[in-house]
Amino acid sequence: MRGGGRRDHGLPALASHSEPGRLGAACVRAALFVVRTLRGEWYSIVVDPVRQLLWRGLSGLVLAFVAALGVIFFHAVAQRPAGAVAVRVLGGVMADLPLWLALLRTPVSLYVPALDLPVWAGITQLFLAFALAELALGRARTLALAYATTLAGTLTVRVMIALGPGWWGLGLPPEIGQVLDTGPSAAVVGLFTYLAVVRHAPVVFTLTGGSMVWESVVKPNLAGREHLIAVAAAVVLGLLHGRGHRVRRMVAVALIAAMPRRRRATSPSGPAPIPPARTGPASPKPPRGHAATGSTRLGEGAGAPVGNGESM
Repeated sequence: MRGGGRRDHGLPALASHSEPGRLGAACVRAALFVVRTLRGEWYSIVVDPVRQLLWRGLSGLVLAFVAALGVIFFHAVAQRPAGAVAVRVLGGVMADLPLWLALLRTPVSLYVPALDLPVWAGITQLFLAFALAELALGRARTLALAYATTLAGTLTVRVMIALGPGWWGLGLPPEIGQVLDTGPSAAVVGLFTYLAVVRHAPVVFTLTGGSMVWESVVKPNLAGREHLIAVAAAVVLGLLHGRGHRVRRMVAVALIAAMPRRRRATSPSGPAPIPPARTGPASPKPPRGHAATGSTRLGEGAGAPVGNGESM
C-alpha cells in the first residue's frame, strides 16, 4: 500500500518536472532553428554577393549604376515643363494607351520616378536590389525579372479595369486607366522577392512581401496592387527556378500529344484511299524441296547410261 501510494504521489511530481524540460527543449530547438536560418540567410544574401563583388569588381554593378543614374537623369529632366512632356512621351504608361504603345514604353518607364514616391529614398532601394540581383543571378536574368514583374503588373491592371468595379474587389473603375503608371518600384519588389525565394531568405521575404501587403491594406491604390502582383509573379518564377528542363519537357510532351489532333483536324473527311492492286501475274517460285528432288532425278538419269555402257 505504501509503495503504491508513493507511486501515485510520484507521478504528478514527475509530470510537473517533465513539462518544464519539454518546454525548454522546444525553446532550444526553436532558437537553434532561428540561428541556422539567419546564418544561412546572411551567407546567401550578404556574404556570397560580397564575394562575387570582390571577384568581379565594379563590373558586377553595371545594372545598379545604370538604373540609379537613369532615375536621377529622368528626374532632373522632368523638373522643366518641356522635359516633363518628353519624359511623359517616352516613358509614360497608362492603361488607356494601346497595348503596343504601353509595351514599347515599359522599359523606359522603369527609370521614370513615380510622382507620389520620394526619389532619393527609392534610389537606395533600387541600387541595392539591382546590385544583389546582378551579383547573385547574373545580368541577363536580372533584366528579364525586372521587366517581367513590371509587365505583369501593367497587364494585370488592364484586366482589372476590363472587369470593372466589383468582382469581390478585384475590378477597378475605368478612371484608373488615366493614372500615370511609372517607376521601378514593382521591379525592386520583384527582385527582392525572387532572391528571397531562390536563396531561402524568410526575413527578406517578410520585409518585402509583408510590407507590400501592409501597404495595400493601409493605402489601397494602383501602386499597391501592382506591388502585390509583382510579388506573386516573383514567387511563381522563383519556384520555377532550376526546373527549366522539366518545364521544357512538359511543353514538348504537350506539343507531341497535340500533333495527332492537328493532323486529324487538317486531314480531309472520308475513308483513306486504298492503294491499287498489282495487275501483272506474279511468277511462282518453286519450293526448295521440289527443286532438290528434280536435281536428284537429273543426276540419277545422267548416271544411268554410264552404268549401262560399262555393263555392256
